[in-house]
Amino acid sequence: MKPSVGQRLRYQFDNWMSHGAPAMMIMLLVASAFIVVCAGALISLVGITQEGRAERLSFFEAAWESLMRTLDAGTMGGDTGAGFRFVMFGVTLGGIFIVSALIGVLNNAIEGKMERLRKGRSRALESNHTVILGWSPQVFTILNELMAANENRRKARIVVLADKDKAEMDDEIRERVTTRGSTRVISRNGSPIDPNDLEIVSPHTAKSIIILPAESEGSDTEAIKTALAVTNSPNRRAEPYHIVTQIRRARSLNALRLIGEKDNIQAIQTDDLIARIVTQTSRQSGLSVVYTELMNFDGDEIYFKYESALEGKTYGEALLAYEDSCAIGVRKAGGGILLNPPIDLRIEKNDRIVALAEDENTIRFSDLGEIRVNEAQIRSVRKPSKPKPERCLILGWNRSGAMIVRELDNYTSKGSQATIVSEDNSGVKKRIEARSGKLKNQKITMVEGDTTDRALLDSLGIEEYDHVIVLANEGLDAQAADAKTLLTLLHLRDIAGKDETPFSIVSEMRDLRNRELAKSAKVDDFIVSEHLVSLMMTQLSEDAELYDVFTELFDPEGAEVYLKPVGEYVTLGEAVNFYTVVEAAKKRNETVIGYRLISEAKDESKSYGVHINPRKSETAIFSAEDKIIVFAED
Repeated sequence: MKPSVGQRLRYQFDNWMSHGAPAMMIMLLVASAFIVVCAGALISLVGITQEGRAERLSFFEAAWESLMRTLDAGTMGGDTGAGFRFVMFGVTLGGIFIVSALIGVLNNAIEGKMERLRKGRSRALESNHTVILGWSPQVFTILNELMAANENRRKARIVVLADKDKAEMDDEIRERVTTRGSTRVISRNGSPIDPNDLEIVSPHTAKSIIILPAESEGSDTEAIKTALAVTNSPNRRAEPYHIVTQIRRARSLNALRLIGEKDNIQAIQTDDLIARIVTQTSRQSGLSVVYTELMNFDGDEIYFKYESALEGKTYGEALLAYEDSCAIGVRKAGGGILLNPPIDLRIEKNDRIVALAEDENTIRFSDLGEIRVNEAQIRSVRKPSKPKPERCLILGWNRSGAMIVRELDNYTSKGSQATIVSEDNSGVKKRIEARSGKLKNQKITMVEGDTTDRALLDSLGIEEYDHVIVLANEGLDAQAADAKTLLTLLHLRDIAGKDETPFSIVSEMRDLRNRELAKSAKVDDFIVSEHLVSLMMTQLSEDAELYDVFTELFDPEGAEVYLKPVGEYVTLGEAVNFYTVVEAAKKRNETVIGYRLISEAKDESKSYGVHINPRKSETAIFSAEDKIIVFAED
């Protein structure tokens, strides 16, 4: 059936109205103009005038009179003459309808815009900013660190995109993030895996992108899909993207490498990293503080410095070439990173020094002729004592457990023992064998039971162990697992408080918020969580070159951080400057970065006695329990 003219007009009207507020406003303005023009033409052509006025109004004058009554109904109150009043009455009625409708349309349009702004759907027109895609408790650590990193930078911007209400994000950020400098955090609502939503945060003009997947089993898939959405965008830029993310499984690295063939995608394998940190910090008191100092922006950071004065000189000479900073390695011109390289390594043209410093501007070359080393205070190199077997107790079990056992086997001596306590030991031994192979130095003992049972803990004779590691139980959600860890920690701290030779305690928390609940005043009671992962991600987002440094730092085959008795290096009980300590370590082919004073071990305000990158001319008096902090092979 052929549509009628009326149906066609209604269809055209519906199509026009579907364009929204702008179309409605245009329609109302046209209707208003039509009324004004018609009234003006009628008055001027017919010659309608008000009483007492003999001259006829021109078309423009009549149209102006009509327009005034359209906009203000009260204007016709002084009109005279029946004909003039009748025409203006009609104009006024039309004006009331049109103006009322126009006000309603404008009000709805403004409310819609305000609602869009509240939901965070407007585009952030920023450049050279940091983009964070996703939301988890880690975001607050990352934002606080970025605030510290950009404190001296003008108009720094951080844009967050997450599938979360903007008002909620803004409220949580205000409560948990300390504002520094002129850095501004802009939040937007949207899905990080939706290419259209990604355009809201202007990723193509960002200096770096942090992908922060939610805490779930599918977090690796989420990270991969988000990286794909960024790199495969139809609006992608020609320059490579700098993307930092985290994954749980090693096999996900291959997928990210394929995605990032044209870009710089840096992924931290969290399970492996946390396993290594748990292992290393459980064996060395104070190491946790050292790692935190190396990776946050509140103290000294790692920088790369080209120093023409060191060309042709050795790495050993570079160790003593800086008063206010500390050389820890060399970045070769070809790109390779060498932490604690051989002392006689020659520094070639375009090689850069890897240094610890408060700021890049504080890395200042010193006159090598002014170095004051007291050779008389340096102890001769002694053959290291044979390591003793160790006993480690692992309470709880998850997928990191097998990696921790493997790492422990790399560090401990023959005859060492690891006792594993979990509620279900079925399959634990097979998982250890699958991940670790045949253990060379440790004997594994399995105990089945609830780690929160005080009677069970007392029966284990915990006082006889050197280290205790508490793992977040798998099979439970984050809050339930952390609740068990907290209860286990309470019992362990009570037992340690009654022991004259307390064991070290390292525990794992899955939720960063619970880390604050479990915080202890003892450096030997360290909470490992994704806090360190967050610090590392922030560092990488600011400087992509640090990826090779961290890879080398946590690689068990390379140089690692050790805390060694200071009495093996310099004389005790007398003032020793740090130049002398550096020289003493250099004779052992080690790079010293600081020391730890046992007298400050319980003082959190003094970083539990850990002093990183002290001025080399400063002196300290060491006791037998003090340690020096070095990069060494073993």
